[in-house]
Amino acid sequence: MRDLLRPIVVAPMAGGPSTADLVIAAGQAGALGFLAAGYKTPEAVEAEVRSVRGACSGYGVNLFVPLPPPPDVAAVERYREALRPEAERYGVDLPPVRLTDDDHFASKVEIAVEYRVPLVSFTFGVPPVEAVRALRAAGSAVLITVTSGEEARRALAVEPDGLIAQGGEAGGHSATFSPAAYRGDRGVRAVLAEVLTVTDLPVIAAGGAGARGAVPGLLAAGAAAVQCGTAFVLADEAGTRPAQRAAMLSGEPAETVVTRAFTGQPARALRNRFVAAYSSLAPVGYPAIHHLTAPIRAAAARLGDASALNLWAGVGHAGAHAAPVATLVDRLQE
Repeated sequence: MRDLLRPIVVAPMAGGPSTADLVIAAGQAGALGFLAAGYKTPEAVEAEVRSVRGACSGYGVNLFVPLPPPPDVAAVERYREALRPEAERYGVDLPPVRLTDDDHFASKVEIAVEYRVPLVSFTFGVPPVEAVRALRAAGSAVLITVTSGEEARRALAVEPDGLIAQGGEAGGHSATFSPAAYRGDRGVRAVLAEVLTVTDLPVIAAGGAGARGAVPGLLAAGAAAVQCGTAFVLADEAGTRPAQRAAMLSGEPAETVVTRAFTGQPARALRNRFVAAYSSLAPVGYPAIHHLTAPIRAAAARLGDASALNLWAGVGHAGAHAAPVATLVDRLQE
C-alpha cells in the first residue's frame, strides 16, 4: 500500500467540499485525494468514481461504517422537540425520528469492488470483515480511521492495509468509537505515537496539519502520509458552501469546538449561534440527529445564514487559504 500513498492526502469531506474536481486536482498536484461517499446515493458515488478514475491513477473513496440505533431514543425525541424553534425560524418541518440508516453501505462497497478503487477508507468504526476481504480481493487497499491505540487494536482484527490516526485538532466528524466520551483533547502527535506502538502497518496522520512545518514534522514522527482537510476547504476546486467560505474568510476571530449538535456524532466546527444553543442538549445519536437537523441546515444554507450551519473546521482554520489545490499542496510541504 505504501506505493499508493503520497505525502499529502486530501481528506474526504462529506457534505459538499469533496468533489471529483478536488480529487483530480489533488492527483495532478502530486497529492492523493479521497472522494467522500457519505450522504450520497450509490448512483452519485459511481458517477464520481467513473469521473475520477479516468483522470488520475491514485485516489480513494471514504465510506461511513453503519452505526447501531441511538442508545437513548427518548433523548433523541427530546432533542427533536428542542429543535422546534429552529424549524419555525427557517420555515421547515422537522422529520420524524429515523433510528437507522446504513447510508447504502453494501451498495457502495460493491461499487468500490467493481471499480477496483485503489484505496478505501472507513470512518465511524470497524467495517465488517466480509467487506474488507471483498475489497482486498478486488485489489483495493483498506484503511480504517482510529483515534486511539485501543481503537487501532480493534481495527487490526479485520486485517486492514493501514490505519488513519486522527487527532482531536481535525475538523469535521471524529471517527471515535466512543462518541459519548470523546472531547477532542488528544493531539494528533499523541494519537499517532500511540497507534504506531500497536502496528507496523502504514499509519496516516490526520488533524492539525495545516500549519507551516506540520506536514514535514508528522512525516518525521513516523506517519506514512499526512491527511489534511481544513487546509483544502477553501480550495478553488472544493464544493464548500458559500456561507462557510464567507465565514472562514471574514477575518473575524472564531474558535472551534467539538459538538454533537448537528449530527449526534462529535465533530469540530466553528462556534456559531446553533453550536452555542444546542451543544449541551444534543445526545449521542448519529445519524438520527443528522436527519433531524438536515432541513434546518439546508434552509440556512439557501439563505446564506451561517448561524445554523455545520461549519466544520479544524483548529488551524485561520490559516486556510482560497487558492487552487496545487498552490495549497505546495504550501503544506514547506
